Amino acid sequence: MRITRVTSADERDAVFPVLRQLRDHLDREAFEELYEPMAEEGYRLFAGYVGGEPVAVAGVTISTNLYLGRHAYVYDLVVDEDHRSEGHGAEMLEHVHEWAAGEDCAAVELESGLWREDAHRFYLDLGYEKYCYSFKYDLE
Repeated sequence: MRITRVTSADERDAVFPVLRQLRDHLDREAFEELYEPMAEEGYRLFAGYVGGEPVAVAGVTISTNLYLGRHAYVYDLVVDEDHRSEGHGAEMLEHVHEWAAGEDCAAVELESGLWREDAHRFYLDLGYEKYCYSFKYDLE
């Protein structure tokens, strides 16, 4: 799989159908409205291609906090449903790990929905540790 950073609107158009498999509440217009401020805040989008077609997407930022220091945070990770269990997710995360190390990050962190038990096993098998719960409070 060839992995590159997505930088243009045309590239975002190409990878959006894969990303939408994870973020199915977003249409293309809403994605662009959210993408612009996210990119300004450091959001990076990577795509993995097989035969010129996108099969995996990862959306990542770099953050610093008191408990992890400088770290990469994976907001989005998805493999096209027709290409799952082919190693693309692990390959994409390895790319993220290498990128984060090159950016002087101490760790890579991510969240996964409580119902996504297959994903949890995948992350644990890759050496991630389950170390906290994440909570949200809706203001709307």
